[in-house]
Amino acid sequence: MKRTAREIARLSAEARWSRNPASQALGMAIESVAPGRAVLSLRVAANMVDGHGFCHGGSIFALADSAFAFACHSRSERQRARHCHICYLPGRLGVRLIAAARERQRTQRNGVYEVTVRADRGETIAEFRGHSRSVPRALAP
Repeated sequence: MKRTAREIARLSAEARWSRNPASQALGMAIESVAPGRAVLSLRVAANMVDGHGFCHGGSIFALADSAFAFACHSRSERQRARHCHICYLPGRLGVRLIAAARERQRTQRNGVYEVTVRADRGETIAEFRGHSRSVPRALAP
């Protein structure tokens, strides 16, 4: 039985999530996955704010980077980040952040992905751009 692209994306996300204690420990949740796309969320907890009461940039980066990773792996191909950059504004304690990643370009071994992180009220918190490189071996069966 041939699997659909959505099924492959879901199985790939499940395989990646089971081996991803960092995203789990930060309290991230997978909202959706599809070929070349992923949406993850994170509620800003007290242990994620800095001395000014804003969400630490590292937490915002971790969310964007995780969404990037799930989008990269959505075709059951192992990927490695080659380069990424982020521009962000502070989030607040208790706000739910939603990171939506999408594939912008993909060749046989390279990919370019964009991630937009928004607060639950819709304002953009961060823009992230990542470049990936595929490595041999499938992620999910």
